[in-house]
Amino acid sequence: MKLTVIGCAGSMSGPDSSASSYLVQADGPGPDGERTWSMILDLGPGSMGQMLHYLDPADLDAIAISHCHADHMVDLVGMHVFRRWNPTGALGPVLTLGPSELRTRLNGVDGTAPEETYASEFSFRTAVAGETVRVGPMTITPYTALHPVEAYGYRIEGPGRDGRRMVSLAFTGDTDLCSGAEAMSDGVDLLLSEAAFLEGRDTYRGMHLTGRRAGELAAGTSGEGGRTPAGGLVLTHIQPWTDPADTLKEAAEVYSGPLEAATSGASWQV
Repeated sequence: MKLTVIGCAGSMSGPDSSASSYLVQADGPGPDGERTWSMILDLGPGSMGQMLHYLDPADLDAIAISHCHADHMVDLVGMHVFRRWNPTGALGPVLTLGPSELRTRLNGVDGTAPEETYASEFSFRTAVAGETVRVGPMTITPYTALHPVEAYGYRIEGPGRDGRRMVSLAFTGDTDLCSGAEAMSDGVDLLLSEAAFLEGRDTYRGMHLTGRRAGELAAGTSGEGGRTPAGGLVLTHIQPWTDPADTLKEAAEVYSGPLEAATSGASWQV
């Protein structure tokens, strides 16, 4: 599987990146032979345009939205326009996994009446914790996150770079430490973790991870501990007012594995 960062700025778009959006791809069989399967995790402000550098939306197989805050889903409006009014013809519905309120939230940001169902662009499926969804050779499983709204993290499993071993990637969405995030990240090959807060500066709990708490999550030491550490940690959702070096320093104090901060266009082969 391959992870590509489309956007990684936290809470808003930033000077160097759009807001949260990540492309996950894997090769596997399709109806017409071997092909690349593609899913998008979140579509925050500016990410629809940036996605065009990496993927033709006509080739998109699934979208997974972590929660319905605007910085994670507002560019579904752009995806709707691209799919419905494409001059080559309507692209048809794409599997769209997310919270139970996702469609009505889209009505709100798009300014449409409740009668607009977007059925010709999105095949909405409500995320259920522990209920796996298959996308080609990959499976995506939601885990309950700890955030002020209904929110999920996603664990994705699929073929590794050699095509024989199954590998795993976990995306926290927005969350504080919780049992769902801990179960999701247990033994994962690569953990893509938000780290919007800093220790001592941001004291509100139940919303975001700090670099340190993201490091504890990756190390398997948060909560009751005793979990298998993640094979690597990528910190994301860092706001423009925070120096990523500070966030990385916090994480490195508690996690000894490979550690990086996400940047727009960066990619990892899992």
